Amino acid sequence: MPSTTVFFDGSCPLCAREISIYRNCRGGDQIDWVDVSKLSGKEVVAGLSKNEALTRFHLRTPDGEIVSGGQAFAHLWTKLPAFKVLGMLCQLKTMSWIVDFSYEKFLRFRPLLQRAMRRRKCKYVN
Repeated sequence: MPSTTVFFDGSCPLCAREISIYRNCRGGDQIDWVDVSKLSGKEVVAGLSKNEALTRFHLRTPDGEIVSGGQAFAHLWTKLPAFKVLGMLCQLKTMSWIVDFSYEKFLRFRPLLQRAMRRRKCKYVN
């Protein structure tokens, strides 16, 4: 049976840290993790460009559907036992709207958070 595939921006310190948490959870070894920042070419998979995958969280379900944003997180969470209940709740109609809305708001601040994390990391390296 095909597995769930997560597409993430490994060059983003925020994204890399969060994905690391999920990968180390029970069930994380059953998911295919694709660091889009390391791929060459303009298309990650059919229907998903590299640019889209770098600017927004995406996931491919076992049946091949590409899901993005808050709903991609909700789907991922249902695959990880520690987050399963949260994922199921976030797929309910009202919660689904809240998760998507919150994710859209987060995306506005993502570049600022990325810069802050990169500066913080640089301070510890020196």
